[in-house]
Amino acid sequence: MPDLTLRERRPDDLAVEWRWSHAEVDPEWKLWDGPYFHTQHKTQSLTLAEFMERAAHKPPSSNRKIIALDDVCIGLVTRSEEAPEGGGWWELGIVIYDPAYWGGGLGTRALTLWTATTFAETDAHVITLTTWGGNERMVRAAERAGYRECARIPEARAWNGRRWDSVKLASLHPESH
Repeated sequence: MPDLTLRERRPDDLAVEWRWSHAEVDPEWKLWDGPYFHTQHKTQSLTLAEFMERAAHKPPSSNRKIIALDDVCIGLVTRSEEAPEGGGWWELGIVIYDPAYWGGGLGTRALTLWTATTFAETDAHVITLTTWGGNERMVRAAERAGYRECARIPEARAWNGRRWDSVKLASLHPESH
């Protein structure tokens, strides 16, 4: 089985991130990662040099890790604390860029690792993940990683001529069960 890890971003990851966020025209991952946001907020196209220059000025963050498969960047995970600070609620995000890596359990493995890391490194009592009703793969991956649906806002998102539910899934700290 390939080695999947979460790690700090390295300089050689920047070309991968740039490719999937700026060089690829309409990458498929954007059709699943809140596509209603991507159509409204087109990402400014940057050259690789511009992207690397901007990245050089951003300090590493414990709230953002590279998903590495056999030490090669294939995506990223993020987290942010929900207000109020110190309340114990964190929201996670995950993206695997290349569809060639979808459907084989890598997203579930990365989410499981990131969830455990977040519980270990923060004051998290509850961790949530928000997606939309059309992203059934993300819902299944979250459920396999121990998340349970806790909210469904009907028809909250408009995309591609249709209304979609917003879906929030949650995982409680293992010691609170």
